[in-house]
Amino acid sequence: MANAGLQLLGFILAFLGWIGAIVSTALPQWKIYSYASDNIVTAQAIYEGLWMSCVSQSTGQIQCKVFDSLLNLHSTLQATRALMVIGILLGLIAICVATVGMKCMKCLEDDEVQKMRMAVIGGVIFLISGLAVLVATAWYGNRIVQEFYDPMTPVNARYEFGHALFTGWAAASLTLLGGALLCCSCPRKTTSYPTPRPYPKPAPSSGKDYV
Repeated sequence: MANAGLQLLGFILAFLGWIGAIVSTALPQWKIYSYASDNIVTAQAIYEGLWMSCVSQSTGQIQCKVFDSLLNLHSTLQATRALMVIGILLGLIAICVATVGMKCMKCLEDDEVQKMRMAVIGGVIFLISGLAVLVATAWYGNRIVQEFYDPMTPVNARYEFGHALFTGWAAASLTLLGGALLCCSCPRKTTSYPTPRPYPKPAPSSGKDYV
């Protein structure tokens, strides 16, 4: 029963991480314009995501522009896009596989070992999905840091970490933790002992003594 609870907890955490990866990919706040060196308080916020760049006015009006050319984008942005999409697709596959292996489901009830193996396979796919999201967000964050401290970068072109980047890191952590918990439901190997051979019973005594 404890193993089933651990398995369910791992699935819930991994599922929440998968949802977080989708939200992080869709949000445009991957990097936000830095006002660290501005002496004038501006009435607008500039931020960029994987698919568009936006400008938010103090009046609440938001204007976004989708990136036009794919080939004109930075290689880091292209790689981040690909890794996030791969992570989301792998997470979807992991959900389908792990659902079959959950003990609370009626699939494969006749074969308990195969059912546990499906849960473990789903956990492994969740781990790969979490690693893809983690690599994508870490790579993008590293580029922000390099550009921020690069003396050749103009002051008005420096950005800081956005909310979507933190969401991606949290999603990767949840997915990795959930996948690891699912992998803990690996079936244990049972040691098979040889069947003991029955000893022959002694013949019953006839009750007569011969001299």
